[in-house]
Amino acid sequence: MGQSVRIGGERLWPWGLAVLAAACCLVTTVVFAPGYMSPDSIDQLRQAMGKTPLTDWHPPVLSLVWRALIAVTGTPASMAVLQSVTFWGALWVVAWCVWGLTASRSGSLAVLGLGLTPPVLTFVGVVWKDVHAAVALLAACAVAFVGLRLRDSRPPTAMRWALLSLGVVFLAYAMLVRKNAFVAAIPVFVLLVLTLWPAPGRRMWATCTAVLVAGLVLPAAAISLIARPVQTKQGAQIMLDDLVHVLTVEELRSANVPPDLRDRLVAAAEECDRNGVLSDAYWACYERPADGLTGDSGQITSLWLREMSGHVPGYLQYRLRLFAALLFETGYPYHPGVSSNDLGIKVAHPWLEDALDLYVSRAVMDLRPLFRGWFWLAAALVLAVRPGRGTTFSLPIRALGISSAAYILGYLPIMPATNYRYIYWPVLACTLGLLLLWLDRDKTALPKEA
Repeated sequence: MGQSVRIGGERLWPWGLAVLAAACCLVTTVVFAPGYMSPDSIDQLRQAMGKTPLTDWHPPVLSLVWRALIAVTGTPASMAVLQSVTFWGALWVVAWCVWGLTASRSGSLAVLGLGLTPPVLTFVGVVWKDVHAAVALLAACAVAFVGLRLRDSRPPTAMRWALLSLGVVFLAYAMLVRKNAFVAAIPVFVLLVLTLWPAPGRRMWATCTAVLVAGLVLPAAAISLIARPVQTKQGAQIMLDDLVHVLTVEELRSANVPPDLRDRLVAAAEECDRNGVLSDAYWACYERPADGLTGDSGQITSLWLREMSGHVPGYLQYRLRLFAALLFETGYPYHPGVSSNDLGIKVAHPWLEDALDLYVSRAVMDLRPLFRGWFWLAAALVLAVRPGRGTTFSLPIRALGISSAAYILGYLPIMPATNYRYIYWPVLACTLGLLLLWLDRDKTALPKEA
């Protein structure tokens, strides 16, 4: 009788995890309703609603997905719901796999608990491309965990390719919605392949890579050819930062560019210096013409190519200084509600927003290292170099560490500001990796199927 009850409990446990994940998803959706939005989010929503032209300043895939959701549901709140469902669904899949591989109820519960920790919960319902990339990468990892759990049972070939295709969809979306997510997606892709095929040969690697390339290139081409987003030359924003912070005012005054642009560069450098602005000069210091960077980008790019080769020490000093600020002065750990807008979008439950603000803000005060880039870079390097002595989770632990470290270090040449959201994926990945490292500490624990 006791044995039957125990077996029944083991079979029901994944369903209990599913109920708990659904409850967390519902609570998250209600707290963040209709989705917290910054001015960037509002701009993408306006594009999704067709109120402004679709542009490539922010990756247009987010606005296009939002447009489709609005067409189906009739409400902009559907995007935050999709984020929450994908986030908690991915955590539930990982929790289910952890339960199947370790028979640890506490371990599987802890996986779901990650989503409620302040460093992670803070942005779960904020409609940002950074959050979308992180959630998509987490979903791809969840697919890899399914492959890890099924590996010993030798799943049929069709199932392996189906899982690979699903994982590639998430990885491709992560890279389309946040271009620099490419460096974080590659280790996750390797993890996905190795969990589905424990010893893939060259032909298998080539085939899987072709699937990933096709999954990325085809939708990118479709968006470019069909949606035709307005080209904004946003990449010149980073070069503008380098020019006004690396070159002296005297060097800018003698720059070989049109007089109007030269005057604006000089004025931007002086304004940034006067106000102590370290980055994001385009928004903080630059007198933006009506067409933004579109008309200036060619001249800015040419000037950057000419000048930076002769200012290598200054360029490295500036970029390292800015990167150090990301690591040690990481800011903006919480986004309060919905920014002012003319669309009638506002926080649905202000008192819940106040409670979330207090929860995260108090954690920022009491647990400050958890909201600093240096902590998560250190954690990523530890996970990448020392994934533990256990055999169950060493592969995903190392992949999460490498992915996180690559993502943070990848910001060194391109970082426009020092916001916490730029390390959101490493926070999520390393939190999961550290938990797996703790669960995998006992080398002798034998996997157990539920």
